Amino acid sequence: MEQPGAVLVMGVSGSGKSTVGSLLAAKLGWKFYDADDYHSEENRKKMGQGIPLDDQDRIPWLCCLHDILMRDLSSGQSVVLACSALKKMYRNILARGGDAGTLKCDSPGSREALPEVKFLVAYLDGSFHVISSRLAQRKGHFMAPELLQSQFDTLEPPAAPENFLQISVENGVSEIVAKVEEALRKKRREFQCSLPVPN
Repeated sequence: MEQPGAVLVMGVSGSGKSTVGSLLAAKLGWKFYDADDYHSEENRKKMGQGIPLDDQDRIPWLCCLHDILMRDLSSGQSVVLACSALKKMYRNILARGGDAGTLKCDSPGSREALPEVKFLVAYLDGSFHVISSRLAQRKGHFMAPELLQSQFDTLEPPAAPENFLQISVENGVSEIVAKVEEALRKKRREFQCSLPVPN
């Protein structure tokens, strides 16, 4: 049986994470999660007032997402998550749960036996100018455009040994999705080549 897969589509607000993630999941037949849907009401209020979230705000949210992903993966369900995941520590928590951060999830003991989420990280990269222009046109979203600079200040782009690909947001959505699909196919081929040859 093929191992379930997990893709993390990350980037600052306005980079197109939700659009790319939902289309990718639909094409792959995988389950899609938008991390914004899982923010607490307190987090939403802070962002709506232009107040940047801190680690105390984000870590319970990331722990919740980790648990959801592990539940699906352990049942054989492949997943695509659209999430800002700006810091390496945040991505570690999404992969490993609360023990990956300096702050713990509510019940870390329940996670100790769970394996790590093996993400392919698709980092949607864009300049402040390009992203701010997009946000200026966005309606009905609780992220205030003024918070964009704080997100760029917080951003720690993925780097080795993280399994990632960096894609410019100036590519079309279909082109971005195609690049992620090709990276997944390559990863699958490498996995198959690494399997022992039966006698």
